[in-house]
Amino acid sequence: MDNLLSINDLSVVFKTSRQDIEAVKHISLSVHKGETLGIVGESGSGKSVTAKAIMQLLPSHSAQITSGTVQYEEQMISSFNEKEMETIRGREIGMIFQDPMSSFNPTIKIGKQIDEMCIKHRGLSASKAKKETLNMLELVGITNPNERYHQYPHEFSGGMLQRAMIAMALVCKPKLLIADEPTTALDVRIQAQILQLMKKLQDTFDMSIILITHDFGVVAGMCDRVVVMKDGEIVEQNDTTTIFNQPQHPYTQRLLKALPRIDQKKATRQAKVFSETEPLVDVRQLQKVYQLKLGGTVRAVDQIDFKIHQGETLGLVGESGSGKSTTGRLLLQLQQATDGEVLYQGMGIHHFSRKELKILRRDIQIIFQDPQASLNPRMKVLDIIGQPLDIHKLCRTKKDRRRRVEELLELVGLEKEHANRYPHEFSGGQQQRIGIARALAVKPKFIVCDEPLSALDVSIQAQIVDLLQDLQKQLGLTYLFIAHDLAMVKHLCDRIAVMYDGKIIEVAESEELYQYPIHPYTKSLLEAVPIPDPKIEAKKIREHDIKLQSYSFEQNIFEEKRPKHWVLV
Repeated sequence: MDNLLSINDLSVVFKTSRQDIEAVKHISLSVHKGETLGIVGESGSGKSVTAKAIMQLLPSHSAQITSGTVQYEEQMISSFNEKEMETIRGREIGMIFQDPMSSFNPTIKIGKQIDEMCIKHRGLSASKAKKETLNMLELVGITNPNERYHQYPHEFSGGMLQRAMIAMALVCKPKLLIADEPTTALDVRIQAQILQLMKKLQDTFDMSIILITHDFGVVAGMCDRVVVMKDGEIVEQNDTTTIFNQPQHPYTQRLLKALPRIDQKKATRQAKVFSETEPLVDVRQLQKVYQLKLGGTVRAVDQIDFKIHQGETLGLVGESGSGKSTTGRLLLQLQQATDGEVLYQGMGIHHFSRKELKILRRDIQIIFQDPQASLNPRMKVLDIIGQPLDIHKLCRTKKDRRRRVEELLELVGLEKEHANRYPHEFSGGQQQRIGIARALAVKPKFIVCDEPLSALDVSIQAQIVDLLQDLQKQLGLTYLFIAHDLAMVKHLCDRIAVMYDGKIIEVAESEELYQYPIHPYTKSLLEAVPIPDPKIEAKKIREHDIKLQSYSFEQNIFEEKRPKHWVLV
């Protein structure tokens, strides 16, 4: 098979004030014409650095290619100057970046930004460029392209903005598309749509794709071959089927083992029996309505009911904008509900005074989604974890305080010495462990886990899940686990509540929900979850057309007999 792109013995070094960091170490790989090559690995493995080295987009002041070559067709593009690379970028090789919002100029309308690609790289007139842009917006599935053409990036949803990013990358019809984590920030159904779209456009334009990701489920459906990277090196590369069925390197085996699979039953655990008496948390007709400045209202949370018993983990799942995080904040009284009530141990907490809320927050804590953003960068870990101890006056002396912080660090799998470091000196997984230690400092009974895994790599996710389960057993904790990763939720939670458009539409025990989903929205979520099996995913991506749709919530929309687990609000 002919090579479209060849990388030979590539090394990239980042120069810092302390030392030189070898981010990519003597890697060699090739991309064949018409194929999709997956590059997988955890954060810091060198995946994105490799992609930027191909495009010569590395920061010139700190990054240096110390060895190797990059050849595109018959051209040695690694020796090209900036002017020569401008003839390659966009026209021959397109790129989709991980965060589409940061890739668009927020002050220029979407249509004009895509027009610029046609004018610069294809030499089209303004009128012809606009025509090409409108055609491409329609091709990538953006409805009302004439209207969308005149909108700014902030007026697009995450999924629509990613489609616009794909339109920009493909409007010059490149032969090679580099997609750097193109679905990481997207909900599961939007992710499935974007992957199907990329596969469709690949067939239409006879294009090659380099797909950079840490999600083996995505790789299973999209890629012909896979390159596995670790610490800047390629540890294994082979065809996709062989990688999944016969992985050779221990690192590849560990990554695959860490993946929760939605099509497999949960590991057998001792069944929990929850009291039918008073629950720990009882949510009744909870509602949050926002008044819009230009008139009208948005029902972020719409009269929901659920209960959580002592020692239980309730999963709250749904897509962005469904009301999950707002529900968590209402439970913590970080936001005031418009209507309804939250009972904790039988007490209605919505009318609590400030003093009463301070006492309550010894029992109720939160683990935030982004560990880096939730830790004060100016404070040492000793003070980050010690701050709740100070607020609630739980330690008499500084010695007691330090001892308690060190106990908490060991409890979450860190070292005592870590107390003297700052947050930036830790990895993402370690930062999340610090966030967990802070939540545990005041010995709470109930913790809201608000998307605590979404910013982490798959193997780190597995470690954090194991940690949360161990802590639950040791300390008798109760969790509300908010997430959109349905595979992980299945293996962690006892029961699952599904949210859509501010409503809880279905509640069931974990295994039952996955085997017998009733609501069409729940079914569509489950169908969209990628499964790390090349046969299943390749067929699903090519043959299925996952569409976004709205669902009616009238009580009488289903005629069939409803199983006992089904809840429709």
